Amino acid sequence: MRLFRLAKIVTVGLRFGLDQMVLDADSSGRLLRVWHAVFFWRHPKEPRGMRLRQALESLGPIFVKFGQMLSTRRDLLPPDLADELALLQDRVPPFPTEQALAVLEGFYRKPVDDVFVNFERTPVASASVAQVHFAELPDGTEVAVKILRPGIERVIEHDLALLETAAILLDKLWVEGRRLKPREVVAEFSKYLHDELDLMREAANCSQLRRNFTDSKLLQVPEVYWDWCGKSVMVMERMHGVPISQIEALKAQGTDLSQLSRAGVEIFFTQVFRDGFFHADMHPGNIFVHADGRYIALDFGIVGTLTEVDKNYLAQNFLAFFKRDYNRVARAHIEAGWVPANTRVDEFEGAIRAVCEPIFDRPLKDISFGKTLLRLFQTARRFEMEVQPQLVLLQKTLLNIEGLGRQLDPDLDLWKTAKPFLERWMDEQMGWRGLLRGIKEEAPTWAATLPQLPRLVHQTLTDTAHQQTAQREELARLAANQQRQDRVLRLVGVLLAAMVGIELYRMFG
Repeated sequence: MRLFRLAKIVTVGLRFGLDQMVLDADSSGRLLRVWHAVFFWRHPKEPRGMRLRQALESLGPIFVKFGQMLSTRRDLLPPDLADELALLQDRVPPFPTEQALAVLEGFYRKPVDDVFVNFERTPVASASVAQVHFAELPDGTEVAVKILRPGIERVIEHDLALLETAAILLDKLWVEGRRLKPREVVAEFSKYLHDELDLMREAANCSQLRRNFTDSKLLQVPEVYWDWCGKSVMVMERMHGVPISQIEALKAQGTDLSQLSRAGVEIFFTQVFRDGFFHADMHPGNIFVHADGRYIALDFGIVGTLTEVDKNYLAQNFLAFFKRDYNRVARAHIEAGWVPANTRVDEFEGAIRAVCEPIFDRPLKDISFGKTLLRLFQTARRFEMEVQPQLVLLQKTLLNIEGLGRQLDPDLDLWKTAKPFLERWMDEQMGWRGLLRGIKEEAPTWAATLPQLPRLVHQTLTDTAHQQTAQREELARLAANQQRQDRVLRLVGVLLAAMVGIELYRMFG
């Protein structure tokens, strides 16, 4: 079976001319000339990115998802390949309703109609890992039921094994392949894919995001109904809205597209800088708009997280961009430990200036915030910056947000929209508000520690006194030992002198 699948991959690769991409990397050109002499009728006309995308679509949903993940690794891929792979859509035919019912009945241990008052047999959405049906709980609550595709684990393990084999071959046989780190990329993809197979993990992500935006006027997140959830089944509130890609429908319901685009930017930066927890799969298929103008987020299989160090690094970089302070950008990278500490700041600053300075000769609304961040990461790679997975997800999400925002409002100025938010966040973190917030957060700990403070101080002073006494006793012991050693040495000296004297007396006396 695996041999047959491998043969199919090779056949598809040849059909779409993917061998040409490998041959083009042969700097000598000898291999390319021999290949063309044998396969003289094969001269692909389509761009290589299009051919790669079509090949992945032919190989099936797991390879489509792999291509989607690759499109986020713009630090490794040429721009033409990354742009084309970003067009991949994870849409596959739904699996039969009988299989969906079997999964549900196996989980609930009872017929589906005994679990739900109404369960719609026709799925409303289908992807490579799962599909969604609408249903109704016994109390009348409308829900969406996400069901893991039967047998998907076996398919994934099979295709991952083939991807790992292909990665090893690329790593061993293709010089350019080593730079792309194929084995590391496949390992990263494997991690994300296995995370998506656990719908309880996705439910927890959804619940966390909903809690972060409780009573928000900008974003709606469905409620999770935990009593009906398991590893292969997720039940959440059914959301009603218009897909964000349907611009005319949004206009028809009276949505202010300009305000909607700015709200999207605020939601993104709130998730990143306030919460350090962000929806990392915000393509148009996962975003709806409520009649009241609020965003609706769906599909929480992939989320990103940021530490306080990450958030400070990003905020300082963004604000330094606004001020054209490239020295600050360079130092932020070094202080975060993402480039070696011995990196020369002036050289790194010059490289960053070469990336950023040209964009300031253009109107701000014509500048891509996401692509500028991408170029910054690519420049940092030249200075041995390690790839940060959380920043790869962030970059992907920022590009999605910027694309969505400008689809809604072509004049969206992402920089101008983001700057006040970032300045306010930095003030809250670094200014007097940050100090008060830190005191407030630490107050419960202080309340528990303060009553113990006198005892702790006394204990510390006592321990210090004991240590000093022990040190004095040790010094005294060492001094006494030294004195004994000195006396022994003097005695030995006297004895040696006497023996020498006696011997001289015998010889000359």
